[in-house]
Amino acid sequence: MPERYDDRSGGVRGVGRRQMLGIGGAIGLMAAAGLSASAALSRRPPVTGATLRSAVPLPPPFQVPLPLPSVLAPVSTSGGVDRYEITQREVTSEILPGVRTPLWTYEGTFPGPTIESRRGRPVTVTHRNNLPVPTVVHLHGGRTPADSDGYPTDLVLPEGWPDAAHKAYTGHGGPGGHGGHGPGPGPGMHDPRAVPSRLTRDYTFPLDQRPALLWYHDHRMDFTAPAIWRGLAGLQIVRDDAEDSLGLPAGRRELPLMIADRAFAADGSLDYPALDPTLRERPGVRGSYPAGVLGDVILVNGAPWPVHEVDAARYRLRILNASNARHYELEAVGDDGRRLDLVQIGADQGLLAAPVTHRLLPIAPAERYDVVIDFSGVPVGSRVRVVNRLGSGRTRDVMAFRVARRAADDSRIPHTLSNDLPTWRRSEAVRVRDFSFRAGRMHGGRGWLIGGLPFDPARSDVTVPLGDVEVWRLVADVHHPVHLHLVGFRVLSRGGRPPLPHDAGLKDTVSLRPGESAEIITRFDGYRGRYLFHCHNAEHEDMGMMANLEIV
Repeated sequence: MPERYDDRSGGVRGVGRRQMLGIGGAIGLMAAAGLSASAALSRRPPVTGATLRSAVPLPPPFQVPLPLPSVLAPVSTSGGVDRYEITQREVTSEILPGVRTPLWTYEGTFPGPTIESRRGRPVTVTHRNNLPVPTVVHLHGGRTPADSDGYPTDLVLPEGWPDAAHKAYTGHGGPGGHGGHGPGPGPGMHDPRAVPSRLTRDYTFPLDQRPALLWYHDHRMDFTAPAIWRGLAGLQIVRDDAEDSLGLPAGRRELPLMIADRAFAADGSLDYPALDPTLRERPGVRGSYPAGVLGDVILVNGAPWPVHEVDAARYRLRILNASNARHYELEAVGDDGRRLDLVQIGADQGLLAAPVTHRLLPIAPAERYDVVIDFSGVPVGSRVRVVNRLGSGRTRDVMAFRVARRAADDSRIPHTLSNDLPTWRRSEAVRVRDFSFRAGRMHGGRGWLIGGLPFDPARSDVTVPLGDVEVWRLVADVHHPVHLHLVGFRVLSRGGRPPLPHDAGLKDTVSLRPGESAEIITRFDGYRGRYLFHCHNAEHEDMGMMANLEIV
């Protein structure tokens, strides 16, 4: 008989191998039945969330030079391990010209410094918390042992943080702090497995994974969104010899681009609608913002609508959407109106098997795309704008490139990029699980739920034996970028149809549009322990839309 069981996550169902057949066509019906109340969402509005308007004058676009994040030097490379130290601290910096803005940072910069690493060479990062609140560090996209993955209650406590507060902390108050508790637990919310540390914590990353663009960010329960908004995000790049040998654009023609929207208060600070601006006690956001906070300033590498001078040659753009809730549809347009190809060579978890050419590239929060753009046909002295087709007004512009000179270019885009992508098949899947991502009631108010339940660190939601292959069927009410910790996955279908061109490759975040369903397949390998899956709209995540994933 096929294996059948019920998890405690509500609406999560295991299905045996012999019930796998035909699920591609059935998922569309499942979505229609499960989302009948959301039929009006089928028009797929371009945004989920509400926009904050800045209270300071904003600069014109394409005036500020594009900053490139500094590369962090290791403090030690002995014993086959690269060791780094990062201090989390508050600084005041100039983001808008002439305006001073307080930031929470990794090592004093936003974005934080980039860590350059090699496949299979372990990295240990010692984080020191000099901020006024607890923090947690998650390496997004990393294949990481559970004790270094950044579970939301494994806090790094600042100096002077009261013991009573951290011992009680489990933190889920829901949107607007519904439930009435601050850092203390709500009913049944204590996390007996939390592993806090005081002032410092070592995070060890084996990096036994494909070369890819990863990013590290705060993951503290209930307060992830405002912490990232204040500046706690940085990049980590994994490389290997095989990728180095491909002849892709490199050196100064490889550009990391962290795109993030923000809004500015009248005093120059980053505006955010937190119910508790100290981020110490009451979680949640006020007013119309529980669906997501959108800013009216587009930053790239921490600069507003920057411009970068380039050769008339190929460039490799390592793009991350580090916004809390804003989705983008990127397009590269020359001064003459001609659109340039965006040749995708990689996804969240590294290189594709072969390049995919786009004119428009959608990117949801936490997604990464590795693309090559060729400026060789652009007249010297002219400009290429990167625009957001989902934006309006000032949020339609992202950044620009100014073609400065002719130059030699020996880079190439091979027809075959990688031969090591996993080839999981439906027939290998041990079970199928269904997950709904929807708004709902929690702790006496409204929140964001997976399978009808808000996050509880004390509850086991999904248990998977190490090495099992599973198919997950995901369905959404509004935009939900769904992220799995530890593993990458392949998108099998959307609404019972083939995946979209930008779904190619190995991913760790899949963007569900309003009313949409998708199937993904993965093998749960790597490490045993407690991990997460959640929506990466950071406000949704803080307000309940996370679940526990136990690898046993």
